[in-house]
Amino acid sequence: MRKHTRRYVLLAAVAAALCVPASGVSAGSSLPTKIGKGEGQLNLVAWEGYTQSQWVKPFQKNTGCIVHAKYAGSSNEMVTLMRQGGGGQYDMVSASGDASLRLIYGHDVQAVNVKLVPDWKNFIPQLKSPPHNTIKGVHYGVSLQWGPNTLLYNTKKVKPVPTSWSAIYSKKYKGKITVPDNPIQIADAALYLSKTKPSLGIKDPYELNSTQFNATISLLKKQKPLIKKYWALASDEVSLFKSGDAVVGASWPLQTITLQNAKSPVKDLIPKEGATGWADTWMLSAHAKHPNCAYKWMRWISTPKIQAEQAISYEETPANAKACSYMNRMQKGSCSKYHLSDPASYFKSIRFWKTPVANCGDGQNSCMDYTKWQQAWTQLKG
Repeated sequence: MRKHTRRYVLLAAVAAALCVPASGVSAGSSLPTKIGKGEGQLNLVAWEGYTQSQWVKPFQKNTGCIVHAKYAGSSNEMVTLMRQGGGGQYDMVSASGDASLRLIYGHDVQAVNVKLVPDWKNFIPQLKSPPHNTIKGVHYGVSLQWGPNTLLYNTKKVKPVPTSWSAIYSKKYKGKITVPDNPIQIADAALYLSKTKPSLGIKDPYELNSTQFNATISLLKKQKPLIKKYWALASDEVSLFKSGDAVVGASWPLQTITLQNAKSPVKDLIPKEGATGWADTWMLSAHAKHPNCAYKWMRWISTPKIQAEQAISYEETPANAKACSYMNRMQKGSCSKYHLSDPASYFKSIRFWKTPVANCGDGQNSCMDYTKWQQAWTQLKG
């Protein structure tokens, strides 16, 4: 059974790790220029559903690298697993954007040579060198799958068609609004304010100084009385829309597709302010014992057919743009359903998750780190 809990099981950040500046490749080290003979095995920390036999078995047959996967239930567990026992137990991790920077700044993962992954050049531009896995031009993994956080609405109850995130802050829909139960939702509100209150000077929804952060929390406090429920599972939001208890909310394409398949009158869109989104990265442990098998895995999992297989299996969108035709062969219309065939403007409107850290990107440690985000969210919900 596939699980979709991980997107919002966001974690308490390890403050010390987050405050350490990225150092890139350690002194005296260099990136490999070729992939050697496989070491015979590959130990992975992965989200459940990311190592299905459909694409693992042919990989093992082709490379001789036997895959051993440990499924993690949260990003926090992934970070812990990658650090335990000196960090040498696992070779790779399928980290989401809320964990990847912690692994980089904590020196738990190493830089990789994307030139050894031929299909990297076919990734959508936004996922070739995203800030959640690439620091100062140094790549700490290859992107895998992603999804936008969309505005979902009931086409019969929400009129006119919404074009802005203002719908989920509107008293017009009081008691009929639902949003995810996670601290990263603060970024959604910050993104909205970056467009509606430019005087705040918000440039990055994940880099907020105290003034910007307080303004964002203030907006969320005003929203709270309008909320029917903060959903914890994708199935929770589906139930709310099916019952009519919610008519508008923050969502993912997964819920939209599930509801539309059930003949519910819903649609989703990326509002004019843009949207946040999640994206996963296969990252190589700094202490990997099977690096050649790891590189072979990165090459394999990045190919269009395999990306399409995982997308259909897990109900998400590939990083490789060439996966589109394979997806449609497997499931008619799936490329469009999961937005892979959308124009470039769609992708440009998405700000992918990254761990909030104290460093604002300008050398100033005046931003609110994830610990403060989590504390504020907990207090908000009461």
